[in-house]
Amino acid sequence: MAAAVKECLELQLLEVEMLLSMFPKRGEFSLDADAVPSIQRYLRNGDGALPPQLEYRIALDVGEAKVKVELQVLLPHLYPQVAPQLFARSDALHRQQQLQLNTRLASHMSSLDPGDLCVCEAVQWVKDNSLPFLENSKASAECASEEVGVKEVLHRMWIYSHHIYRQELRKKIFDSAKKLNLTGFCLTGKPGVICVEGLRENCDEFWRVIRYPNWKHISCKHVENIETEGSIDNLRLFHSFEDLQFQAHGDYGLRNDYHMDLGQFLEFLKQHQSGHVFQILFGVEGKLSDN
Repeated sequence: MAAAVKECLELQLLEVEMLLSMFPKRGEFSLDADAVPSIQRYLRNGDGALPPQLEYRIALDVGEAKVKVELQVLLPHLYPQVAPQLFARSDALHRQQQLQLNTRLASHMSSLDPGDLCVCEAVQWVKDNSLPFLENSKASAECASEEVGVKEVLHRMWIYSHHIYRQELRKKIFDSAKKLNLTGFCLTGKPGVICVEGLRENCDEFWRVIRYPNWKHISCKHVENIETEGSIDNLRLFHSFEDLQFQAHGDYGLRNDYHMDLGQFLEFLKQHQSGHVFQILFGVEGKLSDN
């Protein structure tokens, strides 16, 4: 098994090198700075824990207008023996059209011979086949703009986790929120709580990204949708995406035994017109202590 993994990882690095030569410009090919070195260290040492799965994004220009379509790639350790996980997204696509594009992409990839490197094939397919979806999306947007009194909807998600500690996970949370123009907060510690607010498709994408590939002990506890004929920015409860940390109470000696001061958290929620969410998250009514 170890030999098979090493062979697959070596092939993955060869493919990354090929993709870097195809997309040399800044911003075209994005991956974590330590992703390749961690695999190289594993291949040199020959033992120890497996490196993180290789994950990267490729920004593609589609059509004469050069509309940006991003291909997100996550490679299992045994790729290319097993299929890669691929997801194409674009700010120019509505959610349904994005779903249709990815369904077609998955169908095409499943028709290829198993065991071959295929990310380059996926890149070419997205470049060749995204344009009809983009044109349909533009036509739909133009029709919608002609309707009188079109309302926008602010989507707000309240997400609960047993704990949030790992730096790489926190980085993914903050990077995704910034990229998707979401405001809210991430409460680090035990328990962990995330709130994101913005356009629904962006919140849904955030939820997909942070759960991907497999974050256990996390659930979306509550969702709010608020319609407005103005800008959704006027409905936001948060002006940025905050890093929320409170003084932990207790002295148990182990990091995972530190519990965040939920009294301070309740006060924070009430300051942001969200005190009612405390009971939804924790199953008990929140009460502030009298000073």
